[in-house]
Amino acid sequence: MTTTLDASNLTLNQVKALLKFQSTFNNSFTSLLTLEPLTESEQEELEEIRKLFDCYYGDGKISEGQIRFLFLAPLLRLAGFYIPRIKILLEEKIADILVEDNDRLIKGRMDILALNRQIEETEVTPFWVLVIETKNSSINALEGLPQLLTYAYDAIKEQSSVWGLCTNGMDYQFVYIQQANSPVYQLLPKLDITRASSSVELLQVLKAIRKQYFGMN
Repeated sequence: MTTTLDASNLTLNQVKALLKFQSTFNNSFTSLLTLEPLTESEQEELEEIRKLFDCYYGDGKISEGQIRFLFLAPLLRLAGFYIPRIKILLEEKIADILVEDNDRLIKGRMDILALNRQIEETEVTPFWVLVIETKNSSINALEGLPQLLTYAYDAIKEQSSVWGLCTNGMDYQFVYIQQANSPVYQLLPKLDITRASSSVELLQVLKAIRKQYFGMN
């Protein structure tokens, strides 16, 4: 008899055991991405996002919906993700994952997914660029990692790698997930939107991920 599991209830150890993930740490974004200086206007808009976060955070817990609307959406726009070649999906169901070794079926729903629209239109399996899992501001961003890895599991069967991001609005934890006999994920340095230098790197990383797949367009 098949047991159905909710991805949102799985621990990291359960995900690693069920889906055979291996983990490693990478202390440098520049080993994977080319980070470029921000323009003056980008820095000014980033400063406005940072001030807005401080204002909301000072009032108490920020919900997942507020984080997606108030902070992630402007960051993705600044990073160039709002172009015709990229399709943004919200709160999409993941394909059911059947773990054959122990007859488990995993179901779940991802928060934000960026797809390469052109490849999606020409191939049966869409090409994932970036998958994002959000948590409210009172929860550690890394608590979204088990769900994020579960969402990416099927994608890396069809492509060599995908970027992931877990965030609670303040902390931004990027993950680079790669295809292998046992899939591997790299945890990159955690970034903090409340610190000026860290928030600059956050936007640089988002821009670099977009450019990795789409160049300057």
